[in-house]
Amino acid sequence: MKALRYLLPLAVFAAIGFFLLKGLDRDPRHVPSPLIGKPAPAVAVPVLGDATQRWSPEQMRGQVWLLNVWGSWCAACQVEHPLLNQLAARQIAPVVGLAWKDAPEASQAWLAKLGNPYTLSVSDSDGRAAIDWGVYGAPETFVIDKAGIVRDKHVGALTAEVIEQRLVPLIARLKTP
Repeated sequence: MKALRYLLPLAVFAAIGFFLLKGLDRDPRHVPSPLIGKPAPAVAVPVLGDATQRWSPEQMRGQVWLLNVWGSWCAACQVEHPLLNQLAARQIAPVVGLAWKDAPEASQAWLAKLGNPYTLSVSDSDGRAAIDWGVYGAPETFVIDKAGIVRDKHVGALTAEVIEQRLVPLIARLKTP
């Protein structure tokens, strides 16, 4: 009975240590999204520069496309922006920009200054649409298939490696009939 008194705390300590070590193997930028494998949220948001027009993901049905969440206030968004410009020039897939928690005038000025990689930009100045998308912060990028199903989510600034090794191959697979 005395042995159990010493073995039980040791077993609990070993279990805690195992889970802590296992956590070190995980990529801190990989945030699981409950949207993966589910339809893109059916939210309608104003088009940047023309608040009388509204856009929803349904308008992209039949295409593989990307949703990039960004803001003019976001330093990491500025870092990834040249890569988005390059990706857009390659015309691999349409990229919709969701200007998150940003004044429309600031978003438009930012795009005019740094270039506009987006097929279409929409405004989510109050952040409500981003809640439906499960956005944690900017930048975040989603890949959506032809049927409107979310297939991938990248949290943080895109890198050339992420684009070439993850997004481009995924988009190519999703475009294949």
